[in-house]
Amino acid sequence: MPSLSLQSKLKLPSGYEIPQLGFGVYQTPPEETAKIVTHALKTGYRHIDSAVNYRNESGCGEALRAPGAPPRDQVFFTTKIPRNSNYESAKAQVDKSLREAGVDYFDLILIHAPYGGPEARKGVWLALVEAVEAGKVRSIGISNYGVHHLAELEEYIAQLEKERGGKGKGGVVSVGQWEIHPWCQRKDIVEWCQKRGVAIEAYSPLVRGQRFGEPSLKALASKHGKSEAQVLIRWSLQKGYVPLPKSAKPERVEANADVFDFELSEEDIKSLDTDEYAPVCWDPVISKLED
Repeated sequence: MPSLSLQSKLKLPSGYEIPQLGFGVYQTPPEETAKIVTHALKTGYRHIDSAVNYRNESGCGEALRAPGAPPRDQVFFTTKIPRNSNYESAKAQVDKSLREAGVDYFDLILIHAPYGGPEARKGVWLALVEAVEAGKVRSIGISNYGVHHLAELEEYIAQLEKERGGKGKGGVVSVGQWEIHPWCQRKDIVEWCQKRGVAIEAYSPLVRGQRFGEPSLKALASKHGKSEAQVLIRWSLQKGYVPLPKSAKPERVEANADVFDFELSEEDIKSLDTDEYAPVCWDPVISKLED
């Protein structure tokens, strides 16, 4: 496999590149966000994952403008449209988020969850397609969609191409984000994405620490002289995913990026693989199309 580093990137269907290790700010208090994101940038992260619902887009933007921060075009900045949005609310939210963060564009905007029903999902997607065309966002995608939602989205893209005048007018899915780790692998979704070149982002790659102490994980940490968290991040990277570990503690921010001086063997990875379906977060993936 190609060697990985903190500078490693994946090419997206949109033509842009995404840094393969991201920094998540879920549950990071708004008043602490700028400080910890600034530390992440100093550590070498170049990918920040926020959302409207996290209420900390402003702190992320503040860190991007701080003295000594990398140039804006060197940091991949994501936000997400809240669930149960529609065309009008999503269109307004893109502008509101740009103002909130104090940036001219987002590198990526995701639909946070598939809730809202078919018509609303199509409307939100159209709003994001228009935002790309307006230069407000470079790449778009979805989060927490099941394969049935993804199939529906492909239908919407085909419909929009007919309605709006041709190939590409329906937008392109560049990124999908899910809770993914050895105990929740979502193989059907992963296969769908890999066939289409869609980048797979893995949130809660550390399983909120709930699997620390598992014999296979503990053994690999001991074998490689690394923490169990570092082994899980490395597992995700070697699977070709984009893990999004988060922490408000500077030392853990640094440790989560210190995963490029060892490599898991095929046997190591197999020893971690399970057929369990045990998500530790919400799971909109299983929601029905009408939800």
